[in-house]
Formats: sequence, structure tokens, C-alpha cells
Amino acid sequence: MEISDDKELARVRARELAQAAAAEGNYLDWFERLYREAAGDDRKIPWADLEPNRFFRSWAEQTGLRGEGRSALVIGCGLGDDAAFLSDLGFKVTAFDISQTAVDWARRLYGAKPVRFEKADLFDPPKQWLGAFDFVLEVYTIQPLPDEMRRRAIDAVADFVASGGQLVVVTRGRDDDDETEAFPMPLSRRELNRFVEKGLREKEFHVMDGDEEPPIPRFVIVYTRPGDGIGG
Repeated sequence: MEISDDKELARVRARELAQAAAAEGNYLDWFERLYREAAGDDRKIPWADLEPNRFFRSWAEQTGLRGEGRSALVIGCGLGDDAAFLSDLGFKVTAFDISQTAVDWARRLYGAKPVRFEKADLFDPPKQWLGAFDFVLEVYTIQPLPDEMRRRAIDAVADFVASGGQLVVVTRGRDDDDETEAFPMPLSRRELNRFVEKGLREKEFHVMDGDEEPPIPRFVIVYTRPGDGIGG
């Protein structure tokens, strides 16, 4: 799958908005502005494919992922493609985004599915979500954040995973010593090890090639939280 000119323009615009927001000290405001500017045109959202993330889907299909009797949370759900996919696999899905425009868009696209789309802030989530989900999915949500927010973001993501639960992270990846200025900034294994420091166990670590030239690797990492699970 080749990267379209539209998507490249969308990435440039996202970078501009992120840099402007950072200069103002409002690191998260640009997401809502990007979705609002898109005005319903998914080509203007760089991460919107209108299908599940292919790296996550590949892992899910290879492992035979099923969700009957299990709750799932999708972090930074965007237009809702991954949430809809998990719902089709049998999960009881809650999905959230900081952008109300994104949430409304996802509801329009997938309102017929039993997915609960909510507006929420990763750094100030509903308290009842903490430790409440059997399966948590994070795709490309941490990588656009500045360095000073990443550790907090990782901590927040880990806190959603129930006892006996599972977390899957999909991100652009880089070597620990790679100091690239790319946006979004790929995550290193050193950064990702924070999930282990937060009490999760790394069970799988996969590296897959992206579509770019040269390809940017994607990390697909599976973590679990020790325990018997909540089964809800």
C-alpha cells in the first residue's frame, strides 16, 4: 500500500498544528482542530484508513483473537475503525478520543455497532475505567506526544489494564540511540520498557515493515498484567 499525496499533505498539516500547539503550551488541542478542519474528509486525517490498523489486524488474525465475554478499551480511537473491528471479534468495546469531532465522526460511521464512543482525556479519564478492561489497545496515540508527556501517557495507558488483562501497543519504532526529529516521533524499546516498570509483563514483541520508502518499522507489543482477570 503506497502513501498517497493526500496523506502526506495531512501529515504536514498535523505537524504544523502540533508545533503551533506546543509553542502555546497546549500539547493536545491540535487533535480537535485537525478533525474539525477535515470537515468529514478522512483524507485529511493522516492516520485514518477506514479499516483496522493493518499491523494490529495481522497480529489479531495470526493469534486468533476473540473477545466473547471480555471488555475492551480503545485509546485515541479516532474514526473508530479499530473499535469496530474489536466489536466484530466479540468484545464489549469502549473507545475514546480527546476530540469531540472525532467521537461524533466515529459514531456516524459505526453507530450501528455496539461500541460505546466517548470523549475523554487520557490524562484525566473516568475513574471507573482504571483497572477495568480485559483488553486495551493503543495504536499511534503516544507517538505524536512530546518527550515530556510520553512517560505520563504510558503510565495512563497501563492503568486501564485489569488484573489478568492484556495490552497491545502499535507504534512506529526506532533504536534506542536514534535521535531522529521525525514527526510523529517513533518510540524506542527503552521508552516502551516503562510499561514493564508499571507492573506489566512483556509477552510478545514484533517488528513489521511499514509502507514508506525507506520503510519505518512498526512495533507490535503485547503486555499482560499478572492476575486472574475480571472476566467482564
